[in-house]
Amino acid sequence: MSRADQEEHELLTAIWERAVRATHGFLAEADIQFYRSLVREHALSAVELWVTRGEDGTPVGFMGLADMRIEMLFVDPDYHGRGIGSALIRHAESIKGLPLEVDVNEQNEGAYAFYSKHRFVKTGRSDTDGSGRPFPLLHLKLQRN
Repeated sequence: MSRADQEEHELLTAIWERAVRATHGFLAEADIQFYRSLVREHALSAVELWVTRGEDGTPVGFMGLADMRIEMLFVDPDYHGRGIGSALIRHAESIKGLPLEVDVNEQNEGAYAFYSKHRFVKTGRSDTDGSGRPFPLLHLKLQRN
């Protein structure tokens, strides 16, 4: 796990897009392009970025943190199921402590199942996402007993 460099933002945007195309079937192409622009131009620069790298040093997954929130966590689909997302959550917990929070799209059942497996619990729901678009969000919080 290492911090991302500004020069890697294009690679991270590409991981974001591949992951979204694999997991966000509810988004239209225009939605993907809208969010891709936000990720590339604003979101990556607004968070503390942590990267998991493959054997060759190339990023294969990343997480953006802001305060006690996981603002984004994406893993290249070729690396899904290998524990990369779990390692990113453990890293967030180790450096930020508890309670960690994250929002997931309600339509992304795989993401909700992933976070639930890691003991995140639903604390609320919004009818729209952070951009005001009609993609409901589930608000989750990790609290260890």
